[in-house]
Amino acid sequence: MYRKALFVAGIALALPIISVAQNPAVEDFPTLTKRLQAEKPKFEQRQQALLAERYDLADRPTKGTAMSRGKPVQDGVRVKLPNGMTWEKLAALSPEEVREKQLWPAGFLPLPHPHHEAGGMIFPKFLIEETKMQTDRDLTRFDLDFDLPDHFLPEFPAPIYLTTRPDLGDVSQGKLVTLGNFNELFKDILNPKQLEGLRLLVTPFPQQQFNATEDRRSLKPSQGVACFDCHANGHTNASTHTVGDIRPNEHRHRIDTPSLRGVNVQRLFGSQRALKTVEDFTEFEQRAAYFDGIPADAARKGTNVLERGSQVHFMAEFQALLDFPPAPKLDVFGKLNPAKASGSEMRGQNVFFGKGQCATCHTAPYYTDNLMHNLRTERFFKTVTINGRKASADGPIKTFPLRGIKDSPPYLHDDRLLTLDDTVEFFNLVLELKLNEQEKKDLVAFMRVL
Repeated sequence: MYRKALFVAGIALALPIISVAQNPAVEDFPTLTKRLQAEKPKFEQRQQALLAERYDLADRPTKGTAMSRGKPVQDGVRVKLPNGMTWEKLAALSPEEVREKQLWPAGFLPLPHPHHEAGGMIFPKFLIEETKMQTDRDLTRFDLDFDLPDHFLPEFPAPIYLTTRPDLGDVSQGKLVTLGNFNELFKDILNPKQLEGLRLLVTPFPQQQFNATEDRRSLKPSQGVACFDCHANGHTNASTHTVGDIRPNEHRHRIDTPSLRGVNVQRLFGSQRALKTVEDFTEFEQRAAYFDGIPADAARKGTNVLERGSQVHFMAEFQALLDFPPAPKLDVFGKLNPAKASGSEMRGQNVFFGKGQCATCHTAPYYTDNLMHNLRTERFFKTVTINGRKASADGPIKTFPLRGIKDSPPYLHDDRLLTLDDTVEFFNLVLELKLNEQEKKDLVAFMRVL
């Protein structure tokens, strides 16, 4: 048996190097792969059963409203109510009554990761296929697949708008930006520093599930994951994982990929919101979130240590150029132009800034206060564990900007709300607003034009 020397306080200690073959408790990669592939259908069926129980998953687009490139926006409330209950009856009850009678809709409970016990990054099929076609890089996991239907996800590939060139509109040319085409698309639009920042954002680096070690979830050794694999075209494709800052695992939140549009006006970043600039987020994301907050795994699998003065700064500068989509009905203050807005949209704006109390957190013109707020949803339900995820107190949640919000479904930090209609019903209950049916519809109409 080979041995290596460990020097502690000047004393050489001989330690054995333990291989998989020498430690039968550790599965070799073929055995691990076979076991997890065999278990995959069971967890997939468990998650799909949960989604079907919670939501109406039908493809039912709204009329007259689409995302920036034309993908239909899903219409209506999709969260299912308990038998015999209506939204009006539920809103008339106190939080204590809802809790004691166990009437809180299941779709308003935290949404588990597709396989919560395993966790980790997972990507929609359309992103996997396009990335493989362009770069021959495979983001498929052999142990699980993405769970939500495509019609509830953002359009793909998303358009790209730049604060520096609003005259160009969408500069993506309808393409997913990758390492294979970024230079061709942007060489005449960005300066050399910004172009280098974009190159780094589309360059893959090792990650917990995608790396070159045997502790991975890709069949072949992987180059890793790029920032723009989740934040496709500087937006989001709803890729998901579990936050690295919470333990034990059952308390870890499923985390939705937020859009990078408008990061230049934001001041809180990272799942724990401990990062105060986009530079901080860019520097530490690959050391922390990429490896579930486990520095030892990062060191073993290949940490990407970015240099602050050049690489981090260049990446952050490009991200700060990403703009919100055009909103032709808004004036320069971020409010509706009465000459362009419908009656329903104008009424919705009045609800937003009045009875709905939305503007308490989502202030114009970008519709964020750059703070965190604790909704205390645990007032409405008793702690319960569902598919490996313990539903309890969520704690403070960041106020995300609502500009361009129709382009970023699903909603809330863990994707539990599939439509804006669901979101309005959720906050009507949580904030005890007592909105009537028309006020809810008008509020949705207003948010769709932001």
